[in-house]
Amino acid sequence: MNAAPHLAIAVPAAGALLIGLVGRWPNLRESITLVTAGLLFAVVAGITPEVLAGARPSITLLTMMPGLALELRVEPLGMLFALVASTLWIVNSIYSIGYMRANGEAHQTRFYVCFAIALASTMGIAFAGNLLTLFLFYEALTLSTYPLVTHHGTAEARRAGRVYLGILIGTSIGLLLLAIVWTWVLTGTLEFRPGGILSGVASDATVGMLLALYMFGLGKAALMPVHRWLPAAMVAPTPVSALLHAVAVVKAGVFSVVKIIVYVFGIENIAGMSSVNWLPLVAGFTIIVASIIALRSDNLKRRLAYSTVSQLSYVVLATALLTSLSVAAAALHIAAHAFGKITLFFAAGSIYTAAHKTEVSQLDGIGRRMPLTMTAFAIGALSMIGVPPTAGFLSKWYLLMGTVGTGQYAALAVIVVSTILNAAYFIPIVYAAFFRAPPDDGKPHGEAPLPILLALSATAAGCIALFFFSQLPLQLARGLVGD
Repeated sequence: MNAAPHLAIAVPAAGALLIGLVGRWPNLRESITLVTAGLLFAVVAGITPEVLAGARPSITLLTMMPGLALELRVEPLGMLFALVASTLWIVNSIYSIGYMRANGEAHQTRFYVCFAIALASTMGIAFAGNLLTLFLFYEALTLSTYPLVTHHGTAEARRAGRVYLGILIGTSIGLLLLAIVWTWVLTGTLEFRPGGILSGVASDATVGMLLALYMFGLGKAALMPVHRWLPAAMVAPTPVSALLHAVAVVKAGVFSVVKIIVYVFGIENIAGMSSVNWLPLVAGFTIIVASIIALRSDNLKRRLAYSTVSQLSYVVLATALLTSLSVAAAALHIAAHAFGKITLFFAAGSIYTAAHKTEVSQLDGIGRRMPLTMTAFAIGALSMIGVPPTAGFLSKWYLLMGTVGTGQYAALAVIVVSTILNAAYFIPIVYAAFFRAPPDDGKPHGEAPLPILLALSATAAGCIALFFFSQLPLQLARGLVGD
């Protein structure tokens, strides 16, 4: 059991090596990708029952000095994140095979190698036992996804890569690392501990400054104004966009936000401190402004990108309310958003592959030519809005209950207004796709290749399945605040 966290990193790392070695044989390369993804899921799923029963498998990778080591430890939030990432990697791998082949993408071996390294880094983040381990794998994830963002090698891709790397490395080195060092000086430990480690060692003002360093240092969480890397990275192939938005990168950001507030600050320790009251305001501002930008965006991937910026801040807002119910809602929204948003990006890639359309204004009648794709898109959109029976309804419901139960009516207003905005930028796409006549452009087309359809159908089904079979994510989400 204690070796399981180590295996969760070793399996995709070994897969990356094997993929690189057999790159000249595409069928073998992609078979290894799928087998590696399956093995990773088996490792992660295998330890889930024990974690639900209260076990906390752990292993020390390297002791640098007394009290400072690279450690892995499984707890409920990390278990939930690892389950989501390992499940969706299988589906994303199937999708990638169809997308990369259908679009004749170059450098496919490098693509699959970097993907596997990114998943190894994601597992390291999910199972990090302390802040040092989290930081190192967090940086590894940034570096391993940079070649994916710049995959096309164009001037636009290189420009986007500079923004991506500049913001994410700049915030983590300049702010996050400073916060970690400051935490070490104050407490003498970097351990993730139930109830937090800052109680009694940091004043109200110090807690406020540390919180700002952590929140903006975790640039992957895309709080405004450190969000620009995310829409810039949409120049990458669609499977990369799905990785960024659903499987790894942005989820690593908001996962780290929740983990640090719960296990470093301690929600009970900082509840009531005036110096932390700014965080719900910043999260609420990000939710509303990003939703307005999404509403005004005609490019489909850009609209989805700003939707992600907004949806991520639901997690930050829920955590910032500092109640057990709202923090559980934040954890649940990580899973719900993952399935909904990956479905939307899969559909966007399917549209591009089959019809070569990228703008919302070009999608009139496309649901008649691509009914499976646009049905999946509709399900993903309904989940983002929070309509039952989709997973997004559950997480929004718990978040609403958290705001009402604590009298946080400003947060309640943000959720209501943003939900209306969600509907305003998603529903017209679905309406135009199914209820407007397609243009007479003389270019008839059907659905995308089968692997793409299988993948997006699976994730759309997952959006609904999570609504009816929510016991596992709910148990893990509740276990986070009861750990």
